[in-house]
Amino acid sequence: MLWPDHLLTLEEWDALPEDESHHVELVEGVLLGAPKPAPKHQFATSGLWATLRDQLPGDVTPVPDVDVVINAIPPVTVRAPDVVVVHNKRFLEYPKRFDADDVLLAVEIVSPGTGRTDRIFKPIEYADAGIPHYWLLELDDQVTLTAFDLVGGGYQVVASGTGKVEVPSPFPVVLDLPALITG
Repeated sequence: MLWPDHLLTLEEWDALPEDESHHVELVEGVLLGAPKPAPKHQFATSGLWATLRDQLPGDVTPVPDVDVVINAIPPVTVRAPDVVVVHNKRFLEYPKRFDADDVLLAVEIVSPGTGRTDRIFKPIEYADAGIPHYWLLELDDQVTLTAFDLVGGGYQVVASGTGKVEVPSPFPVVLDLPALITG
């Protein structure tokens, strides 16, 4: 794929060919690429998706690795959280991507090379876009979760820990963090 020489619009983003070897996002009109996540990351994503599917109320759906338009006004930003939670009504429309205001929860799983983005830039972008809940999963020696709620334009920690963690919002769930990477 040839790298564009200008800031991309949403229409140009849509026209790009799929790239199975890289994880690509659009940040203020600029393509940002990284290698696809390692198997441990992908396994954790699948485990988190399954856990959420089993514990969330029936009117919402967890969706893995889907594009979310953070800012549709140029310069456009499209992120791809590891998992999002959306209302069933919107999910059943089967959109090609979601808008930020469709997303109740965005979850990022930190990979080598994404830590600064996942810990600093994405929370700012997601908060600015009004996504009410953000979770950050770290897959270091111990799997760690930090859950945030949007309060007054910024995120505040509502739960964090290792092992089994109870998260009160947006829906009460209990996550067995070690099981996310061991099955």
